[in-house]
Amino acid sequence: MISVKNLSLAVGEFALEDVSFEIPTRAYCALMGRTGCGKTTILEAVCGLRDVASGSIELMSREVTDLPPSRRGIGFVPQDGALFSSMTVEQNLGFSLEVRNRPKGVVSERVKQLAELLGIANLLERRIQGLSGGEKQRVALGRALAFEPGILCLDEPLSALDDETKVGLVDLLGKVREETGVTTLHITHSLQEARSLCDMILVMEDGRVRELPVDGDSPADGQEGDG
Repeated sequence: MISVKNLSLAVGEFALEDVSFEIPTRAYCALMGRTGCGKTTILEAVCGLRDVASGSIELMSREVTDLPPSRRGIGFVPQDGALFSSMTVEQNLGFSLEVRNRPKGVVSERVKQLAELLGIANLLERRIQGLSGGEKQRVALGRALAFEPGILCLDEPLSALDDETKVGLVDLLGKVREETGVTTLHITHSLQEARSLCDMILVMEDGRVRELPVDGDSPADGQEGDG
């Protein structure tokens, strides 16, 4: 579960006030809205990457408002993936486990599981520079899932991909959700993308969050395009 209550924060001259929403455990939720409305700012606050002025954030029924990112139990995939270009795919996948001092055998087995799940077993020895955009997103997703987080946060993971690659990644995200049950918050511009993946859609508008029917016929104000 992700519970945000009466959250207020400011980034430079941009401010959000009294934002509240709740995402049930195991739900896959899209957060939409026009460019500059604060979607990514909210995601970063949930992840612990933005300080909040007031309000609270609970993850899996645990108060985390003042905790650093490393103690929130969140797997995060930023827009650019933020992969380590000097490392191989295998090293990227195992990174979050190694910094947690997991035994080498545990790391190796988990990397193998993730590579099979994400369809990148043939890429483990490759370095990041030589990968396609879709391959990089699969690796970034695997790195975020490696330590089996309770929450997965995705910041526009499909925005830079061509249409064919997007279709494959949408299918993969559905598979990940089915196999892991991880509660997911997914920032997107695309209403079509949200409706193909999610069982809950939230729209940010004028500093407030409202829920949009997943099966509705008309687009929200955060519709595909500048969302």
